[in-house]
Amino acid sequence: MSCSSDRLLFNRQSSVHHILGGGLFADVILWRDKNVTMLILIITLASWVMFERSDYTLLSYLSNVLLLLLTILFLWAKSAQILNRPTPPIPHLQLSEETINEVATIIRDQTNMLLSVSHDIALGKDPKMFVKVAAYLVLISAIGSLTDFRTLCYTSIILLLTVPVAYERYEAYVDSSLIKGNAKLKKLYIRLDEEFIKKWILEKNKLS
Repeated sequence: MSCSSDRLLFNRQSSVHHILGGGLFADVILWRDKNVTMLILIITLASWVMFERSDYTLLSYLSNVLLLLLTILFLWAKSAQILNRPTPPIPHLQLSEETINEVATIIRDQTNMLLSVSHDIALGKDPKMFVKVAAYLVLISAIGSLTDFRTLCYTSIILLLTVPVAYERYEAYVDSSLIKGNAKLKKLYIRLDEEFIKKWILEKNKLS
């Protein structure tokens, strides 16, 4: 189901698939590649049940898995030498200098942008950004007080695999409802501004 461009939320022209990048990531999120999406969903649910029902932590679990993997590969390699069999087919992985430089450049650019925004906020140069950052921090604090980080990660994955595809399927209805709701909020704000805020400012000016 689709809607005309004048009724799209935020006046966007692109589809949900294009907004998500249009590649493998978008295919997985929007269930275009159902096998991969189902695998991620099953692994997420299974890991949640395992960590919630057992005494394992993420660090202990990874350590045990790596220990088991290294033990199997070590015994496989030793037995292959004794029996003149092929060794484990482990590829020789190595990071190239170009890859390291690209990652370092991305991290540097993002860090510089974050520092620049933080500098402007600290000096009061960008009030709008200050309000946005403060709102996000309050939201993160509120969510953090309700749940732990592990459950939040699981919940985020579940939402990521359900909300976008549900929105794509009911895009016209959701966009229409949000646009109507946004229009009502604007009217309410205008009414409050005329009836209360402006009167309060006038009374304050008279008293001063």
